[in-house]
Amino acid sequence: MSLSFRSLRSRTLLAAGAAAAVAAAGLSLPAQAAPDLQEVMFVGNNWEGTADVIASTGDFHKIGRVNVIPDKAQRLAAIYLNPVNLVVYLGIRATAGEGHDQYVDDMYSTPDGSAMVVSRPSFGDVVSIDLATNKVKWRFAVGGYRSDHMAVSPDGKRVAVSASLSNTVYVLDIATGAQLGSFPTGAKPHENIFTPDGKLWNMSIGEVNNDFDAPWQDFLKGDRHITVADASTYKVVKTIDMRSRLDAAGRSDLSNSVRPTVFSPDQSKLYFQVSYFNGLVEYDPATDKITRIKTLPKNPATSDDRTTFVNDSRHHGLSMSPDGSKLCVAGTMDDYATIVQRSTLQQGPLVSASKPYWATVSGDGRDCVISESGSDQVTAISFATGQKIVSVPVGDHPQRVRIARIPVGWTSPAG
Repeated sequence: MSLSFRSLRSRTLLAAGAAAAVAAAGLSLPAQAAPDLQEVMFVGNNWEGTADVIASTGDFHKIGRVNVIPDKAQRLAAIYLNPVNLVVYLGIRATAGEGHDQYVDDMYSTPDGSAMVVSRPSFGDVVSIDLATNKVKWRFAVGGYRSDHMAVSPDGKRVAVSASLSNTVYVLDIATGAQLGSFPTGAKPHENIFTPDGKLWNMSIGEVNNDFDAPWQDFLKGDRHITVADASTYKVVKTIDMRSRLDAAGRSDLSNSVRPTVFSPDQSKLYFQVSYFNGLVEYDPATDKITRIKTLPKNPATSDDRTTFVNDSRHHGLSMSPDGSKLCVAGTMDDYATIVQRSTLQQGPLVSASKPYWATVSGDGRDCVISESGSDQVTAISFATGQKIVSVPVGDHPQRVRIARIPVGWTSPAG
């Protein structure tokens, strides 16, 4: 039986009076207990518009799935009414999307585990998806109509997102989506990393959607450099163009387009991949010099025609074991992943994988987890042995894989 307005108002006043009496007595009402959280992994299925939630260790079993485009009809209606936005939307599908829409690039959980924050390239935005209701809590549209890689601050309260067509990084409040700051970057900002010394690093990859891929056409790829900003003021404090550093290391043949990147635990070395290259580069920030370059094996079945590489990336995906002793490399176009000893840069077994597009670390630090975008699965590889442990099926074209925290007992929201 429903309550009358008068009855509901009376109960509301009684509750308010009780709360006032408690406060007057110098007491406080018990706070609502925060939910217990569990560690998981988010796997973004870029072409499908979903994110799978899997265990972060052990057998990496699937826990559930989130629809990250619940507002698809609304977004498409807005895009088709904006001629410029429509051109960008169709351009993303024809180029970076390889004929598909790019619905999810990157994703993180909020500190309280209640929501998944997702960058959606084709929709040019970042949204917060409520993990209980699957509804959009907030939306931030980036300049230039395309969003890309993200990073979360060490305290989990801020999220940085690359707007790849406006050469800008935006920093948002992860709970509300409010813009806290922004800073300019090189051409096509990509990877973002918050560092313990209060900096935010951004790597730009340049224009990857054209076929001007011959070395003599490199000038057509735009101004590529690393941008280092203060993570509190968002003012640029340094830019680093790897062109001169690569030349000094005797590798003028390599692109200065910096792609996936990882710091050593003590921040003394930076490891990164560059466009077209089957290998990785080691850089010393203190001396501002490239110290080592490792060329990894080629797959004989992979063409050396640069125009066939997906978005100019021959190898795309890099992570490091928590103790800093080993690197995990995703050999995207060469269809393998391998564990590399950091001390010698000697690779281990080549683990067969179908277009691996990202590499991260399991929750317990024992394994490297790669996304196999060509076979719609994620695969765990042991840092200790370099051997494959398990593969788990996920959605269409998995790319980014991130550690996250969500409520214990969570199940997929309806719809």
